[in-house]
Parts: sequence; C-alpha cells; structure tokens
Amino acid sequence: CERFSYYGMRAVLVLYFRYFLRWDDDLATSIYHAFVALCYLTPILGAIVADSWLGKFKTIIYLSIVYAIGQIVMAVSAINDITDANRDGTPDNMAVHVTLAMIGLILIAFGTGGIKPCVSAFGGDQFADHQTRQRSTFFSVFYLCINAGSLLSTLITPILRGQECGIHTQQKCYPLAFGVPAALMVVSLIVFIAGSGMYIKAAPQGNIMLDVCNCIGFAIKNRFRHRSKRYPKREHWLDWANEKYNKLLIAQIKMVLKVLFLYIPLPMFWTLFDQKGTLILQPDQMQTVNPILILTLVPIMDRVVYPLIRKCGFNFSPLKRMTVGMFLAAMAFVSAALVQIQIDKTLPVFPSSTESQLKIVNMASSQMEVTISPHDPIVLGSMQCGASVVEVEDIKPNTVHMALQIPQYFLITAGEVVFSVTGLEFSYSQAPSNMKAVLQAGWLFTVAVGNFIVLIVAELAKLPDQWAEYVLFASLLVAVCIIFSIMAYFYTYINPAEIEAQFMQGDEIDPEDKEKKAIELKSKDFVQQQNEQVGKTKM
Repeated sequence: CERFSYYGMRAVLVLYFRYFLRWDDDLATSIYHAFVALCYLTPILGAIVADSWLGKFKTIIYLSIVYAIGQIVMAVSAINDITDANRDGTPDNMAVHVTLAMIGLILIAFGTGGIKPCVSAFGGDQFADHQTRQRSTFFSVFYLCINAGSLLSTLITPILRGQECGIHTQQKCYPLAFGVPAALMVVSLIVFIAGSGMYIKAAPQGNIMLDVCNCIGFAIKNRFRHRSKRYPKREHWLDWANEKYNKLLIAQIKMVLKVLFLYIPLPMFWTLFDQKGTLILQPDQMQTVNPILILTLVPIMDRVVYPLIRKCGFNFSPLKRMTVGMFLAAMAFVSAALVQIQIDKTLPVFPSSTESQLKIVNMASSQMEVTISPHDPIVLGSMQCGASVVEVEDIKPNTVHMALQIPQYFLITAGEVVFSVTGLEFSYSQAPSNMKAVLQAGWLFTVAVGNFIVLIVAELAKLPDQWAEYVLFASLLVAVCIIFSIMAYFYTYINPAEIEAQFMQGDEIDPEDKEKKAIELKSKDFVQQQNEQVGKTKM
C-alpha cells in the first residue's frame, strides 16, 4: 500500500506540473528530480531519529502520519474548484495550488524518506540471529512487495487521472489520482499499527550518532596529538579513542565504517539503474516490464537459483552477488547501445547546422533531395502544377522491432534483483544492533549520489551519439565493478551480535582502569612537554 501510494503519486506528478500548474518542461523536470533527491536524502534523518530517540516502530508511525498528511494535501492542491470562483474551469489563484503542492511534496519527502531505512530494518529485527535463511527470505518478499505496489500503481493511477471530475467543470481527475494513494497510505498505517502486539521492538540506545561523531573526532585528535614515535602504534586508528570511550562503541563504529567503505563504489550502479527510463523507446508499452520481471525473478532467485548454486558447492556470498548484479547492469547498457546503433541506421540523414535541405517532388511522384550550404546558388527549373495530389512520406517508420529491448530490460532487472535485495540484507546483517537504520540510510544515500553522478557525467561527456553514452556508462560500471570485487575479496564477514556479546560478558575495560589510562597518558604528555621545554632552554 505504501509503495503504491508513493509510486502512484510519482506516476502523474510531472503531468500535474505540466497540465494543471501550467509549468514548462524544464521547471517541471527540475522540481520532480529535486523531490526524488530529497526522498533519498531524508532517510539519514529518519535513521538518526529511530536509532537515537524514538525507535523504529514509533518513527515509522509518526512519519507515516506526516506522509499521509502530505498525500492528502497533494490531493487537495489538485482540486480545481477551490479557487475557480468564476467557474470557467481554470483556477483563479494558481499560487494557492502551487503552495499546497510544495507543502505536500515536502511532507511526503520527509515521510517516505524517513521511514525508508526503518521499515526494512524493523522487518529484520523480527528474526533471531540464527534465522538467517528466514531473514533472507523476508528481504526478498519485502522487495517483491515494493515492486508489486509499483506495478499496480503504474497501471491504475494513470487510469484514475484519465477520468473527468469536478463540481463546476469536468477536468482531468488529479484529485482522484492523488487521493487514492493518500487513502492507501492511511490503510497501510492502520494495518501496521494493528499488528503492534506481534512485533519485536528494539529500544533506541541514546543519541548514537552524536556518540559516533564524538568518538571518531576524539580518536583523530588523540592520534594527531601523540604522533611521536615514542608512543606505540595501535592496531586500528579508532583505538586511539580507548582512553575516553568504551571498547563496545569503538567495535561498533569499526563495523559501520567497514561497510560504509564498501559503499563507496555502489552509487555507480544506481547511476545506470536510474537511467532505465532512457532505455525506453515506447514508454506506454514498456514501463511495466521492470516490475513484472522483478515479481517473476525474485522468487526464482530465492527458491531456485541460489539453492542450486549452494548445492553445487559454490560460495555465492552477498558481496559476490552484488558484483554480479553490477556486471549485469553494465551488460544491459551494452545491449541498449547495440539496439541504439540499429535504430540510428534507420534514421534519415538531416543537414548539419550550416546546411539546409530542399525536397523537390514532381507530379510523377519522383523526388530528389538537395542539400545546400548558405553560399550555394539555388537554381530551380520551372515546375508545372497539376490537379493530382501527391502524398510524400518525409520520414519512414522505424523498422527496429520493439522486442529487441527485452534483453536489456531482463539484464537490468536481473542485476537489480541480485544487487539490491542482497544489498539490503547485507547492510542489515553487518550492522551493529544500535545502528541498523543508520546503515540502511547509508545504503539509500548511495541511490541519491548515483542520481547526481548521472547529471555530472552527462554534462561533462556531451557525446553526440546516444549509443556512445550508453557505452561510456557501461565502461564506468565495469571499472567500478572490478574495484568493488577487489574490495569485497578483502572484506571479512562478521556476526555483530557475537562481537557485542563478547564485550557485554566482561571484556569491556573497567571505568576505573579507563580513567587510570587517561591519567597515565596525560602524565606522559606532561613529561614530554617538560623535556621539550628543557631542550629549548638549553638551545
């Protein structure tokens, strides 16, 4: 229901900007992308709130209320009659509609973005540490449900918009197109709250983000202060925080930083994946292919392919799956480039910017094309006009079959299933208990970065041919895929629960010992300063 609410609203959002608010294409596109980017930046705030103060359950409820209010405001903003005083079918005060729409979109962005990292992490919380197989299945079903909502909204919401409604005049029914997603968001919230008694609700563990930042800052400052060779090296640079922070927190931060380091190459996958819309030649016919393929491939991968690979004795670890997913996405763009080359062969030859083209047709239907430059003399013979009507086909229909797009859609979707579902599960399984949502937010942040890379690369490259741009992005992802595979090779999988249990069983340094260590370190600093001062005096 929630994904239907989000994707359903997004499906008609640009049309709403263009044909209801009367914005031009550039403004409509800019606001749309700004909204999507905000939806993938706000998960960081939601994760901090969940892990530090409210817990995931309450965060989901409170932000879902904000989310639902935003959807309702969007539906109200699309009601033509609220400002149509003269009943001519056109709003008299467009500023009211624009203001309501912006308020609605901001509320939706904070709502949907805020709950993104909490929903998947909260689902993972329902499984014990030994239930890795069940948890893996949950993340697959979770992703399947997301795409089920996407598919249904893509099919239904445009139909709702196509209806005509209104009190005084009949207009395209944007209130219905936004209202149904709003109603489903309310339904999703009610259903979620109804199951409250069955959930495992992990309690928040204080302002963890502040503790993490302070610990990292202290470690860096302490290491810089004791950079002299007189001080023995420590196993990890974070260990320089031992004098002030407990070992459990330091160990948890190490876990998070290891995973965040692996995230560095990941935005390149989303750079290609979020361009899947540019691979579409006929949007109306092909826009449902991706969710349909996902609904098919997720259960096949989870129940057939992965178990078969395990039976063959091959260790298809999560990071290996993600590497394969990145490679499949790159191959999808290679496939798109090959199709584009075929399309380009069927396109007519147009004159350059310094030339003009003149088509001359006589009564016998013979024709010739003459390409001339501005400096060429134009001499036309006399042409007799007759009563015959001649039909001239300037541009012939494209002969490249639509089915040639299926391989690229299959490859990009297979890459998404292998990469994205696995990435969600990996992020959860490798995160310490008090930072589950934070790592989920970090995962979602790679999506936002990927969208920015699209704009940067496309602007810098400025390639004349579309197929060359596809090859460029595919090449970049292959290079990143190789880098990621090397990083993954050196990554050691951990069990955060076991590591945390070791510290909770008495391995933690006693606070008095920690205080003694800090005093000893300060004493060494004092002695060193005195020695340096004596040396300066002698000089």
